[in-house]
Amino acid sequence: MKLIDIAEVARRSGVPASTLRFYDEKGLIQSVGRQGIRRLFDLGVLERLSLIALGRNAGFSLEEIGNMFGPDGRPRIDRTKLAAKASERDRTIRKLIALRDGLLHAAECPARSHMECSTFQRMLRIASADQARRRRDHMHSPRRRTATPPGRKTHGA
Repeated sequence: MKLIDIAEVARRSGVPASTLRFYDEKGLIQSVGRQGIRRLFDLGVLERLSLIALGRNAGFSLEEIGNMFGPDGRPRIDRTKLAAKASERDRTIRKLIALRDGLLHAAECPARSHMECSTFQRMLRIASADQARRRRDHMHSPRRRTATPPGRKTHGA
C-alpha cells in the first residue's frame, strides 16, 4: 500500500491541508499514520476527496456526505436522497431563471420608471414574499445550541 503525506494529498487534490485535517477530524477521511508531524494517507483518499467534492458541489452538507459512506469506508449512496437533491436543484434553477428573466426585463423595460412597470412591481411583490417566508422559516426553525463564549457564564454556573 503506497502512502502519501498530507502535503502531497493537498497538491494532488487541490484541497488545502487545513481542510484535509478538518475532514480527518470529522471522520470524512482517515489518515493511516504519521511521518514525523505529517499525516499519511493511502492513495484511496484522492477518490474519496473527489466524492466529497462532488457531494459539496451538489449541495450536500458534510454531515450528509459523511452518511454516504459505510462503516467500511466505501460509498453507500442513497438514490432517493440523490433524487430529492436533484428536485431541489430544479426548483433553484427555476427560481434563478425567473430572476434572470425579470432582471433582463427591468434592464430593457420601456417604462419611464421601473416603479411604473407591472412586471417590475410583480418582482417586488415576489421578493417581499420570499423575504417574509425566509424570516418566518428562520424564526420557527429549531435553534442550534452553541458553546458558551469564553468569559460568559451560563445559568447555574
